[in-house]
Amino acid sequence: MNKQVLISILVLFVASQAFDFVVHAVLLQKDYAAQPALMRTEAGQQRHFPAMLLAHLLIAAGVTAIYRRGREAGKDWFGQGLRFGLWFAVAAIVPGFLIYYAVQPVGLTVAVKQVCFGGVATVLLGIVAAALNKQAA
Repeated sequence: MNKQVLISILVLFVASQAFDFVVHAVLLQKDYAAQPALMRTEAGQQRHFPAMLLAHLLIAAGVTAIYRRGREAGKDWFGQGLRFGLWFAVAAIVPGFLIYYAVQPVGLTVAVKQVCFGGVATVLLGIVAAALNKQAA
């Protein structure tokens, strides 16, 4: 594994956690607080935090590997990152929250916010991946 890959994984690990925090702990905090039965207590969340760290590590490694495999030589990194982030959101974020909406008693408004905010965060993650994994000229 080369240095660029390791740096990408590390930075995307941090970025993924940061974007997730903004979406779920800041933007959706009031929506989640209105439905306490759906969420773990603070203590329960802390006990399960290693699973969250593992999830973000897997996101970072997967995004790095998939982006690097699909990037196209000679094309603008920003456009490729934007496209990658959009398709990643379409393939993972949107269906994931639609499935949660189907099986959990969350309102449509919360589900739409999850899709929108999560989608934007995923697009940003794709752009970060592209910036970190530019091909050498």
